Amino acid sequence: MEERLKSYIRKMEAQSVQWERQGEDAMTEQEKKRQLEDLLIQISFFQHERLVHLIVTVIFALLTMLAIVGTLIAPQPALFILIVFLLILLIPYIRHYYILENGVQKLYQYYDKLVS
Repeated sequence: MEERLKSYIRKMEAQSVQWERQGEDAMTEQEKKRQLEDLLIQISFFQHERLVHLIVTVIFALLTMLAIVGTLIAPQPALFILIVFLLILLIPYIRHYYILENGVQKLYQYYDKLVS
């Protein structure tokens, strides 16, 4: 999904540069409407993906915190291993969510350019 988002942002960036070169009257209302519909569909796909990853990231963060608290209460080697495992998974989840969040925000900017 990350590559798809980056690819779509590159496409929108190229189109945005083209729109700026041609001026506001370069697109007909029908083309503009089609672009907006396509952009809204893509935004909804990426928003859904972002929501799913937010839920997964929060669950992993909570599990990590519970494991840390559990280790403080009753230190056991299995809990230390669990914490390491959860942190190894949590870091890529946070990175991926960060990319999705920033990508969707960028798509919102393109939407605002099209609407205005």
